[in-house]
Amino acid sequence: MCGITGWISFGQNLGDARGIVSAMTETMACRGPDAAGVWLDANAALGHRRLAVIDIEGGAQPMSVERDGRTVLVTTYSGEIYNYRELRSELQALGHAFTTSSDTEVALHAYLEWGEEFTTRLNGMYAFALWDPIRRELLLVRDRMGIKPLYYYRTHDGIVFGSEPKAILAHPQVHAVVDAEGLAELLAFAKTPGHAVYRGMRELRPGHTLRLTADGARERRYWGLESYEHPDDLGTTVTHVRDLLDDIVDRQLIADVPLCTLLSGGLDSSVITALAAKALAAQGRGPVRSFSVDFVGQTENFRADHLRGTPDGPYARALAEHVASDHRDIVLDTRQLMDREHRAAVVVARDLPYGLGDGDTSLYLLFKAIRQQSTVALSGESADEVFGGYSWFHDEKLVNADTFPWLAAIRRGFAGDSGTEPESLLAPGLLQKIDIEGYQRQRYHEALSEVPRLPGESGLERRMREVCYLHLTRFVQFLLDRKDRASMATGLEVRVPFCDHRLVQYVFNTPWAMKTFDGREKSLLRAAARDVLPDVVADRVKSPYPSTQDPSYAEALREELRQVLADRDAPVRQLLDLTAVAETVDSALGADLRSSTEVVLALDTWLRRYQVTLDF
Repeated sequence: MCGITGWISFGQNLGDARGIVSAMTETMACRGPDAAGVWLDANAALGHRRLAVIDIEGGAQPMSVERDGRTVLVTTYSGEIYNYRELRSELQALGHAFTTSSDTEVALHAYLEWGEEFTTRLNGMYAFALWDPIRRELLLVRDRMGIKPLYYYRTHDGIVFGSEPKAILAHPQVHAVVDAEGLAELLAFAKTPGHAVYRGMRELRPGHTLRLTADGARERRYWGLESYEHPDDLGTTVTHVRDLLDDIVDRQLIADVPLCTLLSGGLDSSVITALAAKALAAQGRGPVRSFSVDFVGQTENFRADHLRGTPDGPYARALAEHVASDHRDIVLDTRQLMDREHRAAVVVARDLPYGLGDGDTSLYLLFKAIRQQSTVALSGESADEVFGGYSWFHDEKLVNADTFPWLAAIRRGFAGDSGTEPESLLAPGLLQKIDIEGYQRQRYHEALSEVPRLPGESGLERRMREVCYLHLTRFVQFLLDRKDRASMATGLEVRVPFCDHRLVQYVFNTPWAMKTFDGREKSLLRAAARDVLPDVVADRVKSPYPSTQDPSYAEALREELRQVLADRDAPVRQLLDLTAVAETVDSALGADLRSSTEVVLALDTWLRRYQVTLDF
């Protein structure tokens, strides 16, 4: 995994732009701690930060292809192409010669052989740029599910792009300006494909390319969810899901560096860990390493609630023992979660102040600890969206709510740890101006209009196709972005096997009745992998990513909110209902102030660090 950036200008000579593109590149040193590179010509300045995972010696970037003494194609590339070995063999048979064993070089030659249609042949997670210096054309490419981020900003004579907004914001022509729509997007908790919050900036949509020439830019979709009649009976479906998972995990174990799994003891991460252990043993590479996050005293003093009925620790250890993994717990305490530098690092990693509070901080600290021992980690992320794992998938009222189901769940208290809305401390005038509920309603109906329909489908099956589509295109994007930024901020590459497009497309078209054939969540996944799991793990009810239950965490938040209230220069004050903040500081119960206070503190850090101009 790496960080990419670049600047294309058809109106000026970029031969002397090394200083600017180097500064843009340096903002992402955490994404690529192993090496840096810059490539320049008259119209293009490309930058790259490398995290070496495959072909440690030969994969330096930006990488180019030379023919007859001329550079015909250059790339700055981030990600992994899991089928690069098959593509390499196919290309060699067609006459292509390779000088490295990297997947980056395969991407270059695949484009030279098949043109823009090469994207349909790629299996992986990736975001990269291809510059043709002869035709003076740029092609930006993003993977099908949006696992790897890619942003761009159109200038008057070209484009600036990067893996993260911070790279683009380092360009002198770009400024951190957020208007009312941007703030609504920030607070809506429903990620709009293509929206990047900052004015003028865009995120390349998953499964899309963008071609830029001197005549303009054209965005094109090369992949998206499609609807078709499911061809298989239940037994065949379960078998096919398992066959896909075996192949996917096996492909994603390719690495020339230490590799591990993220293990919570839930079904999703346990399946990945068990299948990885099985595959590594077959290859003579075992045992698998696994890591879990926990909090001081959490297992011993665990209190069940409406979200989390059991602590993760005992289940993670049960799975680790079952597959004989080399398992380690990363145990965090409240002091680490409240460390201002740790929380600021999360905001800087995301370039934005939205998230899941202590869940984001603990994820960052988990990845930071893992990175000391591994460079690549396989995650169980996205199984809930693919197989229907969340509680609201199985609640009739929430399923049929006229909004995104997870928002209905939050409003009903199913998906939050606090009794207050996250935006409850913001000024009423501001909330009226940005109209979060109106914005959510607009985006919800836009998303519904995109759903690929199956002729004749009606009732629950029709609605669940909509619900699954909303999760696979709006909700999962938030989680994938969260995981990419938190991991890459520490130089750790996280892979997500459940986002393989073959699995996603197949399960998307499996009838809901079949997805829940045993009356439970994720029936297909459980049936497909039960043979590699202990019963105690296979039968465990879903529990979300853990959150600290230490009451001192909420009190530490209260004290920091008190300091913000007392600081007349705090930039976030302009957004706050100061009376509500004062009441929260003085009398709110700890459980009731967590979510809203975390939002305020993150906003303040963001406004300070990024010198954001609010324009509304």
